[in-house]
Amino acid sequence: MTDFFTKLKSLSNRTSKTDSRTTNREQSSQADDSPGERLFLPRMMKRFKRTIGKSEILGQLLPPNEQPPGMGLYRKRWAWVVVGVSFGLLGTGLAVYETLMAVRRDLPNTAEVLTYTRVGTLTLKAADGTVLQQIGPATRDKVTLKEIPVDLKEAFLASEDRDFYTHHGLDYQAIIRASLANLTAGQVVEGASTITQQLARIVFLDQERSLGRKLREAMLAQKMEDELKKDQILERYLNLVYLGSGAYGVADAAWVYFSKPVNKLTLSEIAMIAGMAPAPSVYSPLVNPDLARKRRDTVLQRMVDAGFITASERDAALTDPIKAKPSSPKYLNSAAPYFTSYVQQQLPKLVPQEELEAGGLTVETTLNPKWQKYAQETVNYAIDNYGPGEAFEQSALVSIDPRNGEIKVLVGGNDFSKSQFNRATQAQRQPGSTFKTFVYATAIAAGFSPYTTYIDAKYVIDGYQPHNYGKTYRGPVTVRDALISSINIVAVKTLVDVGFDPVIEMAKRMGIKSNLLPAYSLALGSSEVNLLELTSGYGALANKGNHIEPHAVTRVFNRFGKLIYQAKYKPERAIDADSAAITTWMLRGVVNSGTGGNAALPDRAVAGKTGTSEKRRDLWFVGYIPQLVTGVWMGNDDSSPTWGASSTAALTWYDFMRNLTDEIPPESFPDLPELEGRKTTVKAKPVNPKRVYASTTGGREDDGESSDNWEDDAGRSSDDSYRNDSYSNDSYSEPSYDSGYSSNSDDSSYSEPAPEPEPAPAEEAAPAEPPPPAAESAPEPEAAPASDPTPAPISEPPPVVVPTEPAPPPAPASNP
Repeated sequence: MTDFFTKLKSLSNRTSKTDSRTTNREQSSQADDSPGERLFLPRMMKRFKRTIGKSEILGQLLPPNEQPPGMGLYRKRWAWVVVGVSFGLLGTGLAVYETLMAVRRDLPNTAEVLTYTRVGTLTLKAADGTVLQQIGPATRDKVTLKEIPVDLKEAFLASEDRDFYTHHGLDYQAIIRASLANLTAGQVVEGASTITQQLARIVFLDQERSLGRKLREAMLAQKMEDELKKDQILERYLNLVYLGSGAYGVADAAWVYFSKPVNKLTLSEIAMIAGMAPAPSVYSPLVNPDLARKRRDTVLQRMVDAGFITASERDAALTDPIKAKPSSPKYLNSAAPYFTSYVQQQLPKLVPQEELEAGGLTVETTLNPKWQKYAQETVNYAIDNYGPGEAFEQSALVSIDPRNGEIKVLVGGNDFSKSQFNRATQAQRQPGSTFKTFVYATAIAAGFSPYTTYIDAKYVIDGYQPHNYGKTYRGPVTVRDALISSINIVAVKTLVDVGFDPVIEMAKRMGIKSNLLPAYSLALGSSEVNLLELTSGYGALANKGNHIEPHAVTRVFNRFGKLIYQAKYKPERAIDADSAAITTWMLRGVVNSGTGGNAALPDRAVAGKTGTSEKRRDLWFVGYIPQLVTGVWMGNDDSSPTWGASSTAALTWYDFMRNLTDEIPPESFPDLPELEGRKTTVKAKPVNPKRVYASTTGGREDDGESSDNWEDDAGRSSDDSYRNDSYSNDSYSEPSYDSGYSSNSDDSSYSEPAPEPEPAPAEEAAPAEPPPPAAESAPEPEAAPASDPTPAPISEPPPVVVPTEPAPPPAPASNP
């Protein structure tokens, strides 16, 4: 007996130490565990195991008649069955708990609720933040909780979630109440989802009916309640809930069903909108007026039951008839359709394909909506008022801020609903004399002077013969005057001396992206371009020689408000600043005393160039001030000839720009730099023709010509008088020349009619008022020249026939 108690004491001591160590480990483990990891079930398992262990030890030591009550249970089979079931339940509980914790860890960030946009939507915004267009299931009119009438908030609370401000995401009483109602009815007649659950479903889930989806919905609702304020949840819900007929949110519903803002709704209309939330297609007053009325009555009664309105207010609302006044959702149609369609075409180049497919994008653009409205009105006015008399049916207009490349205005035609063809970005047209600017800019950068003199006389090179308008020659002419008067022969001679490659490379650097053919007719605009790139090219001159890629998008956000694209265009040097300043000075002469006189603004200097293509199919003017460059095109979609003049394009430019002068302060162009001693930045690569005929006599083409010089090899003519690079700022004066015009049917290329010659000071001041349209010169047909029958090394356009020159119609002095 003594041995037994000695052994028992020894075992008890070891058990006590074991228990002490176990307790210490439990306390240490509990201290290390986070609150979410301290579980009741694991602790019970540990205690159960210790109890079993003690029982087994004592059962081995004590005789059966001395064992404590229940000490022999471990020998019973049913006891082990109970133990097995208990472990199974405990394991299942632990697995469920771990699953719930894993689901919770994978829940999305609830802050995304505040910036969420539905999948499949596209919202396009102007530069001032106003919405231009919304495509897809978008909330088109967002309102804050303060802007929503109290009755409307209470109607949704009474109808959808009476205890919204007291529950924590889940309403257990509503669950029990709905379950009993559905069991009694034998079908689903009442739901129990809270407003928080519904919002979680809208933003993060779908409409799948499964236990897993309901579990995530419940956990999301609780997480949202933990991390967001009640008012934030309610505001987002009221702006996102779908209410039928393309209405997402209460403000959209007020407009779609009743054509009024949300703060003008009556109590009856409020109850009807709130009643549509469970089944918009069923309770819509546009689909089922009777069911909509019954549902409205139910909501009004619930508002009485919740204490939100009185019985008398309910009764007054019940007497209101159903008076739906439907309207299309706001922003469904674009305020600037040619611009927004262009933006949509650009998006695949800016954002990943997966983001486009997911949708929900918000795109911030460069458009100035006020200027866009002016531009569309100007284009429409030109087509309606100038078009009939000059036989053109379409026009386009583009404005770019040359300092950052942002497209501020883009009008591709007069009626997008009839034709989606964008004449500003998709129409490839011959630019006519507007391309001469790139030829002369290259020449200036190559060291030529604006006073470099060429002989304007008959000129045939490799079988190609350019012609001037009226078939007249003016003898010695400076390149500056040739640009102002748009003389074709001097432009071609300049191109030959500078070279094809330098001109093409310069045009590309300045913004021309279309393919340019190295032909003699390139100087006269034979290679097709579009209005956007041509306008961008002139922008490089306005920006002191720096070109910035024209763009319409500044930022793009995905459906959760994350920035996925931001424009980062940097200026690239296209032409040196001095050459740009000299070219701008020359182009100012075009407006002040040349073919672009109709574009002169009364309070600031303007630089620009007119252009007319073969048979006057295309009428152009591109002009700029330091802060804005604007291009205008006029013509017909089928490229049929017009009876118009580029002076009409210049007048349309003026009609648009005069609306902007109050918003854009006057700013001076850079001063004319010193002409002598300039450093050249372009290396000329003169063309070496095989055969050249260069007359040295001016006059008319049909006059007898003297001192004619032929050249049969690739060298220069023995008579170099066709070009004179010597000049003096002090002694220079313009040569006199005949400014008469004529038009013959066999003319194959044109220059614009010359204005009256004027002295050429270093700086010209803009006229006080723009020349009236009635006083403008005769229209100036201008085109890419045709090929000569003699074989030439470079193919040329086919011969053309010049129509008889019509008198220009009188144009009104201003827009209506």
